[in-house]
Amino acid sequence: MASRSFANLLDLLGDLPDIPHTPRTLPRVMTAPGIISDLDVYGRNDVGSDVSSSGSGCRERKIIVANMLPLKAKRDIDTGKWCFSLDEDSILLQLKDGFSFDSEVIYVGSLKVEIDAGEQDEVAKKLLEDFNCVPTFLPHDLQKKFYLGFCKQQLWPLFHYMLPMCPDHGDRFDRSLWQAYVSANKIFADMVMEIINPDDDFVWVHDYHLMVLPTFLRKRFNRVKLGFFLHSPFPSSEIYRTLPVRDEILKGLLNSDLIGFHTFDYARHFLSCCSRMLGLDYESKRGHIGLDYFGRTVFIKILPVGIHMGRLESVLNLPSTSAKVKEIQEEFKGRKVILGVDDMDIFKGISLKLLAVEHLLQQNPNLQGKVVLIQIVNPARGSGKDVQEAKRETYLIAQRINDIYGTNHYRPVILIDRPVPRFEKSAYYAVAECCIVNAVRDGMNLVPYKYIVCRQGTAQMDKALGRTSDSPRTGMLVVSEFIGCSPSLSGAIRVNPWDVDAVADALYSAITMSDSEKQLRHEKHFRYVSSHDVAYWAHSFMQDLERACKDHYTKRCWGIGLGLGFRVVSLSPGFRKLSMDHIVSAYKRTNRRAIFLDYDGTVVPQSSINNIPSPEVISVLNALCNDTKNTVFLVSGRGRDSLSDWFSSCKRMGLVAEHGYFLRWSEDSEWETTQVSADLDWKNIVEPIMQLYTETTDGSNMEIKESALVWRHQDADPDFGKSQAKELLNHLESVLANEPAVAKKGQHIVEVNPQGISKGLVAEKVLSTMVNGGNLPDFVMCIGDDISDEDMFESILRTVSCPSLPIAPEIFACTVGQKPSKAKYYLDDPSDVLKLLQCLGASSNPKPRHLAQFQVSFESRV
Repeated sequence: MASRSFANLLDLLGDLPDIPHTPRTLPRVMTAPGIISDLDVYGRNDVGSDVSSSGSGCRERKIIVANMLPLKAKRDIDTGKWCFSLDEDSILLQLKDGFSFDSEVIYVGSLKVEIDAGEQDEVAKKLLEDFNCVPTFLPHDLQKKFYLGFCKQQLWPLFHYMLPMCPDHGDRFDRSLWQAYVSANKIFADMVMEIINPDDDFVWVHDYHLMVLPTFLRKRFNRVKLGFFLHSPFPSSEIYRTLPVRDEILKGLLNSDLIGFHTFDYARHFLSCCSRMLGLDYESKRGHIGLDYFGRTVFIKILPVGIHMGRLESVLNLPSTSAKVKEIQEEFKGRKVILGVDDMDIFKGISLKLLAVEHLLQQNPNLQGKVVLIQIVNPARGSGKDVQEAKRETYLIAQRINDIYGTNHYRPVILIDRPVPRFEKSAYYAVAECCIVNAVRDGMNLVPYKYIVCRQGTAQMDKALGRTSDSPRTGMLVVSEFIGCSPSLSGAIRVNPWDVDAVADALYSAITMSDSEKQLRHEKHFRYVSSHDVAYWAHSFMQDLERACKDHYTKRCWGIGLGLGFRVVSLSPGFRKLSMDHIVSAYKRTNRRAIFLDYDGTVVPQSSINNIPSPEVISVLNALCNDTKNTVFLVSGRGRDSLSDWFSSCKRMGLVAEHGYFLRWSEDSEWETTQVSADLDWKNIVEPIMQLYTETTDGSNMEIKESALVWRHQDADPDFGKSQAKELLNHLESVLANEPAVAKKGQHIVEVNPQGISKGLVAEKVLSTMVNGGNLPDFVMCIGDDISDEDMFESILRTVSCPSLPIAPEIFACTVGQKPSKAKYYLDDPSDVLKLLQCLGASSNPKPRHLAQFQVSFESRV
């Protein structure tokens, strides 16, 4: 039956009296106009008269969004009504222990059962009132395509490094499944929008099912406080780039304020994808990794999730657990138990684990009859032929091992392929001398953590095991290198699951290791697991999310882009797009104008293959230069020969080459060197070093200028080029420590210039000459696009804002592109710059001007 969702949560409670306007900051769930329900996750419903009169102030609200709600559901046989209860084993429920006591937690997600359309409103009302849960009722067909289709058949295999190379091995990309994924994410986002107080609430989205949801929320609320945590691996760029919708998903994640990963490897892969596919760079800012994304800093969090110690210890104290422990001890008396607990899927490496056990028994006949592998197989989360093949292979290998090495009273491999209750698993954890997790790829995997806590035990468990409270605790772990918990378990024996011989050797070491060594390893693990539990993880993530959002209201925000390409530009409050009318008006009413223009990326596109200025550019520049009121300078990093050749027809335009090393006031004047010292001997040191990096970095090249040397790596591999640039910069800084030169890193370049050279100093020199010559400017315009132009913006503001000047000129410092800048204005791209210059040129006085008097004035001072 087709599913339907209620239009608005406010409609659920029926007719209510008219209540005065509610304060803007809503500390609780808004359930009706003006009525605030005092709900919590355990189902209390203590309605007060007035929230603000309670004196407690506003409660913090956290909205947790995930594919599934932390609920269990079943239909009552007698009444036919749905009954719900909290799933105490859900991490989503456990993480609230990391929040402050005053925090209110609201959950948005789907149910594990399908609710008929006629019952949805009633169920939604009950879940909101009793559990603070907001269900997203997806139509059956959409749910199937979204979860079983795109999530499980396309994203899940890809994120675990499986490519659909042929139809029999993974499913090819299906555009209809992607559309279902986007539609489902939109429904989740709509439910969040119904309950959110965007100025106050924090939203935490979980896992790969909802990776484009941040785009929908950010589009509706530009300043939403939004975190995302990925519980699965993130593949390397070579794998991820095969996904046809790769950019849409990356941009979706980047609409978060904080993105969390279990390991540095996963974060590194994500950052590499952002660099290679979106051209974004990242840097470490006081210990926090940040990506600059259109003025917003998207922070990266690296912290593996933990377990709920109290929940696990409470299970250990159950009488049923103790009874099961005694039963297991009796059944496997005199034998060493190795335990495996895995879902039945192709990535858990169960068959590889069995092959390693087979090799262990084959190489060590003395262990036959003394070692038992108990493999608990959890129900598969997905379906399909891959799962069935993995299951069939597992049973065949287990049967072969038992036939060869087993006896009437001994089976070396015991498969438990049924739903195993929590107490029974905990009993096996407590008894097993070794636990092996052999997954070929897994996001986190908390099995080793659970094993460690169960081996530590409790007072009740000590009695069941027949040990004293002060007896040493031991436990050995054999873990795959390719699971998220591996880096945090330094005492475990790490293995490559594909190397069956090495896994067998690791198992042998684990069961034959001395008790004292086992104890040391176990104690080290328990210290980590007990101090990095799920509450610590949640608290740390939320703390970083608050830090990432603290500057939301100090900047101006606006959205740009269509569909899933939407993003928010966040810039300083005074930063705005340069209005043509505004600057033309100022231009017309002023009489002495100084104009500074960068070239590459400003007058012509940075990516242009043909760098020679077009006739249109020459015409516009001449229109400006021929105005007697204008002093125009083109300030570039290019060499003077190129500039002289390209702009030979611009007779009255000043040129600055090599970032300020050379200056020419007009076509009729000579090039001057602005550097006091002409010592360029350092080039003999730098050139062979740059040549070495050029030879060892494919796609890089070196440019030799008269005053500078430049190493470019824009065509190299992004990661390798960036790494080599960093290494080259460090190398150059060390060898130039006592030389009159400085090495600087720019966008895809490393450049070495003489000390004291910058565009800013040239702008300051030109303006000072004008002031000293009695030509005090009343209009200053400077346009540039990169970091070298930031020096020019700063220098102009400092020079013309001098208190000794009688009148401060109108200043138009303008950067190209919407990005953080010292400039007050921005234009979108070089085409916008050209339009502006055309407008100014059309407003200019066409009469030619002569620079002779100004030239003499300058030369007398030089």
